[in-house]
Amino acid sequence: MKITLKDGVVKEFDSAVSVLDIAKAISEGLARNACAGIVNGEVKDLRYVVDADAEVSICTFEDEAGRMAFRHSASHILAQAVKHLYPEVKLAIGPAIADGFYYDFDREKAFTQEELEALEEEMKKIAKEDLAIERFELPRAEAIKYMEERQEPYKVELIQDLPEDAVISFYKQGDFADLCAGPHLMSTKPVKAIKLTSVAGAYWRGNEKNKMLSRIYGTAYPKASELEAYLTMMEEAKKRDHRKLGKELKLFALLDEGPGFPFFLPKGMTLKNTLLEYWREIHKEAGYVEVSTPIILNRDLWYRSGHWDHYKDNMYTTVIDEEDYAVKPMNCPGGMLIYKQDMHSYRDLPIRMGEIGLVHRHEKSGALHGLMRVRCFNQDDAHIFMTEEQIKDEISGVIRLIDGVYKQFGFKYHIELSTRPENSMGSDEAWEIATNGLRDALDENKIQYTVNEGDGAFYGPKIDFHLEDSIGRTWQCGTIQLDMQMPERFELEYTAADGSKKRPVMIHRVCFGSIERFIGILIEHFAGQFPTWLAPVQVKVLPISEKFVDYAKEVETALDKAGIRVETDNRAEKIGYKIREARNERVPYIIVVGEKDQEAKKVSLRSRKNGEEGQFDLADVIARIQEEIKTKALD
Repeated sequence: MKITLKDGVVKEFDSAVSVLDIAKAISEGLARNACAGIVNGEVKDLRYVVDADAEVSICTFEDEAGRMAFRHSASHILAQAVKHLYPEVKLAIGPAIADGFYYDFDREKAFTQEELEALEEEMKKIAKEDLAIERFELPRAEAIKYMEERQEPYKVELIQDLPEDAVISFYKQGDFADLCAGPHLMSTKPVKAIKLTSVAGAYWRGNEKNKMLSRIYGTAYPKASELEAYLTMMEEAKKRDHRKLGKELKLFALLDEGPGFPFFLPKGMTLKNTLLEYWREIHKEAGYVEVSTPIILNRDLWYRSGHWDHYKDNMYTTVIDEEDYAVKPMNCPGGMLIYKQDMHSYRDLPIRMGEIGLVHRHEKSGALHGLMRVRCFNQDDAHIFMTEEQIKDEISGVIRLIDGVYKQFGFKYHIELSTRPENSMGSDEAWEIATNGLRDALDENKIQYTVNEGDGAFYGPKIDFHLEDSIGRTWQCGTIQLDMQMPERFELEYTAADGSKKRPVMIHRVCFGSIERFIGILIEHFAGQFPTWLAPVQVKVLPISEKFVDYAKEVETALDKAGIRVETDNRAEKIGYKIREARNERVPYIIVVGEKDQEAKKVSLRSRKNGEEGQFDLADVIARIQEEIKTKALD
């Protein structure tokens, strides 16, 4: 039996072998750190037995699949701890999530901070006991009886929803057993560093008509040092929370009158418009034209685009003149109609068509989160119409453009290629051409990427850009989607060189993604200390007393005429207080003017980067700031 490892090495075994034994055959160190395996593309337990030729990858905590198995085991340890300390509590579900895990419990009162601390200690005891984690299976009827005997009604309900002939899997550790598909660690011992972070309410199965449960969130790491680094990062993230800073810096407001519909204040609009000016500048250079399409369009359009069948639950609908309409959740169908306004030749292609369009999507209230998850946002869409021969070059061009944008803000990033999902439309042939087009462009540009199987859009595969911010968190923003379905559904055509009619291929792509979300990310990335070119107020002028207000006004006027965003603080406050206020506003430059400055016709300069810098000619200060703005320098 041949086992092909992820580095291409082939190992041979005489008989069936577990994933853990394969890890041991590679090295004892790998086996000690192994959390799960991937067998022929599917995540499996280390206890899973491979009995035929297969491709196998061993996953440690450094791999996503390994982390998920590790933290899923931590969630079971939490449930076991709860049953030890509060045996009357009923268990619901407890999955691993991006940065940790959670478990939902039915309890009459919410868990307190003191109770979370007690649960943490109990979890550490369970981990230290090195309990073997064992998998077993039961037929559906026996599984229901098993959970009824344990008085776990939520587990019974979950099992009852499974097919009659289903074989149900459970995982057992010591005196605790839970309904679960896995995978899990081999024992509780590796889960050494644990932190329960918060408690929240959550409806059973996400339905507001069901009972509200208590959800305990936590995280777990193999080493205490890794947990400490994560908690330090989370503390820093709290300081950078865009909702807090957005309010303090008067950028935007989130009001009860419009949950999920952000209000941008004057300074926020300055920031937003500066981003959009930059967007227009780089897209003009890259050969894009800008268009605008209506916010509301009729049902026939959304049916033709496939959104009515595949996306209707996320759309806002209305009736106009006794006809169904929808508020657009995406800009692309309108772009199709613009393409169809003219006859096109192969000589016209590629056509790069950009749109900053306001879209609306229905998000559940519990999912809303500041600017990161909203119900209306501006999407910096572009649609590129091209021939099949142009696919590789156009995708390469988009990759270069997005790369330039992210470097402008100091972001690192990694790339995922997402392939055909189950809920898709179109032929196998079209999907293969589209997927290979994306893959070839990435390979030709020597770009490293991971494959995210089955996570493409319903109309085509995509490339996703995941940004890493200044404290190490990742955000999915840019995307490139190759679409051969929508041109077919809208009957788009161009005239080929031989005079025949052909379908164009289409790229959907965004750089910022949601402008609102990107602003939220920037606020947290820069901790509100935007680079000078982006700052809503670039200079704050502070007269030492009322005697120098007129001179301060002269300075403000000169800065304003030079195209620099400036405010003057004329309040009758002490200068120390005004300086502290300006620093709290995270303004890049503070100009203080007093008697010596007025007499010398100069200004005293403070910068966010260097602190107090001394006295300068105003013309020199203006030239310095203009250069920062022109070059879009990062501080």
